[in-house]
Amino acid sequence: MEAQEQIKQANKMVQITLPDGAVRNYDSGITGMEIAQSISKSLAKACVAIKIDGELSDLSLSIDKDVSIELVKRTDVEALEMIRHDAAHVMAEAVQNLFPGTQVTIGPSIENGFYYDFARAKDEPPFSSDDFEKIEKEMRKIVERNSPFVREVWSREKALQHFQEKGEIYKAELIKDLPADEDIKIYKQGEGDDGWLDLCRGPHMPSTKNVGTAFKLMKVAGAYWRGDSNRAMLTRIYGTAWRDQKELEAYLTQLEEAEARDHRKLGKEMDLFHIQEEAQGSVFWHPKGYQMYLALEAYVRRRLEDDGYDEVRTPQLMHSKFWKASGHWQKYREDMFVVPDVVPNNNDEGPVYDEEPKEFLALKPMNCPAHVQIFNQGIKSYRDLPIRISEFGCCHRNEATGALHGMLRLRQFVQDDAHIFCREDQILEESTKFFKLVQAMYEDLGFTDYKITFETRPELRVGSDEIWDKAEESLENALKEMGFDYEVCEGDGAFYGPKVGFIIRDAIGREWGCGTLQLDFNLPERLDATYIESDGSKQRPVMLHRAALGALERFIGIMIENYAGKLPLWLMPTQCVVATITGDADTYARQVYDKLIAAGVRAELDVRNEKINYKVREHSLAKVPALFVVGMREAEESTVAIRRLGSQGQNVEPLDKAIAELLSEAKPPY
Repeated sequence: MEAQEQIKQANKMVQITLPDGAVRNYDSGITGMEIAQSISKSLAKACVAIKIDGELSDLSLSIDKDVSIELVKRTDVEALEMIRHDAAHVMAEAVQNLFPGTQVTIGPSIENGFYYDFARAKDEPPFSSDDFEKIEKEMRKIVERNSPFVREVWSREKALQHFQEKGEIYKAELIKDLPADEDIKIYKQGEGDDGWLDLCRGPHMPSTKNVGTAFKLMKVAGAYWRGDSNRAMLTRIYGTAWRDQKELEAYLTQLEEAEARDHRKLGKEMDLFHIQEEAQGSVFWHPKGYQMYLALEAYVRRRLEDDGYDEVRTPQLMHSKFWKASGHWQKYREDMFVVPDVVPNNNDEGPVYDEEPKEFLALKPMNCPAHVQIFNQGIKSYRDLPIRISEFGCCHRNEATGALHGMLRLRQFVQDDAHIFCREDQILEESTKFFKLVQAMYEDLGFTDYKITFETRPELRVGSDEIWDKAEESLENALKEMGFDYEVCEGDGAFYGPKVGFIIRDAIGREWGCGTLQLDFNLPERLDATYIESDGSKQRPVMLHRAALGALERFIGIMIENYAGKLPLWLMPTQCVVATITGDADTYARQVYDKLIAAGVRAELDVRNEKINYKVREHSLAKVPALFVVGMREAEESTVAIRRLGSQGQNVEPLDKAIAELLSEAKPPY
């Protein structure tokens, strides 16, 4: 072996391990493109990048050591991010070609697309969607030009001089802020001095042609330079890019469908809730929406009661010492709403403190420390465990204004939160018990397509490696016991313990993180929770943090969008409307309405002097599941003409049968 290594070094050879395990020897300095060409011309033509020991790189990068590689084709999933990254560069060149004097700043790929932030020339207006057509046209010219992406490494001085002379002050600032030992990488779109260039870490595909034409500019927005509200306001142009036109059209169709399903739009049409500027991140529930909320809460409560949980209620405000002891203060302080724990002197200008407050209270962003306080009341025996404490806990988190999104991202929300205090030997049983509960609840609510993640220790965490080893092994054993397929997400766990996440997919393929189970050996110790073991010794319980749905407001928003407003009948605030064709049927309509109410159906009566087609359209827009239409014929025969949401026709049934069928369908799943 030593002799072979000496020969290899003398000949300056490198060993390249291919994905199939085959090993080939090449001259040192060979590039990914040359390796692809050595395998087949068709492969070289299809390749856009190379993975070297798992890291995505340019095909033009020289390889001077033994490595394992994967050749990435444009049709591979890994190529999507590069297509979008390169599309951002193409867009930046197109903008500068069309609008001289515009400065480019930062332009990354993002989920489903890319963006670039631009600083317009002085006195020039920001970009608008009216500019998209000509920018896209110029982008297609650049793509068709088939200019190679050429990687160069410059000295810091050369790079600074170049961008400063061009008046690119933002790029110059980025260069100044780079670490002193970092290479300054420049990518040109084209060869020679005329190529358009940008500061970029890369990697890039071989040429602009590889971007393709399956892209579209989507919207413009304002963006502060480097996210600092004290810095210049830039114009951000968002775009999307895909591997082919079919993928692009599918994405645009999904966006149209998502817009039609938007819970904010449907919430207004159905008169469920609203959100306004004066209470950012909080929900104003209207009577109909709150009826839906209460129906879901009651379902969850029944499920938890039958699974052995005791419901509690804990304070909104708690002293900061609890959050400091738990570790939340150190990690989440900026996202917490706090108030000084001192009494101020009041004057006309507001509260004045004699001295800077040293103690604080905080609105709880989660329920864990409060539930430990309940556990700590009185002496607990090993025979008492497990103890399952649940709470529809109202939490407050100081989310950034830009992150707020209807009911999907709030500052005030209620979780179906619970904590299980158990012994180590009960971890497996309690974890699998919760997993089965989540499975049953998701099936009840119409979500059968979901994936499971196993999220391990983050870099910033509390507790020893030994504790984390034990926690991760215990939680993963529970996943294996259930026979789950799961995705390992390294470093994504909570700061106090590993986590299992349930990611549901809705009707149009979007993913939502909802259920979670976190295994925690650390907080019981930090908050001094103990129980008495059979030998009389004090021991620490294990704490399982768990939620099946997560924030109820968010889950309702997800359900509204998943069902496009046509939710299961048991959840609908108005399950049936009795509508008259003529005023002669008003008396019978009231009798039908009274029978529905007496039977427990959530019904409304519409005897307005309007045409029946108008009433049907209005109630269909409000997503009313069933219309009982009545006229004189129905009154004489004690029947109703039933129109169901989404159905074009109607069927006539005896009143009692119609009510019985509606009641059966409206029965909650549990």
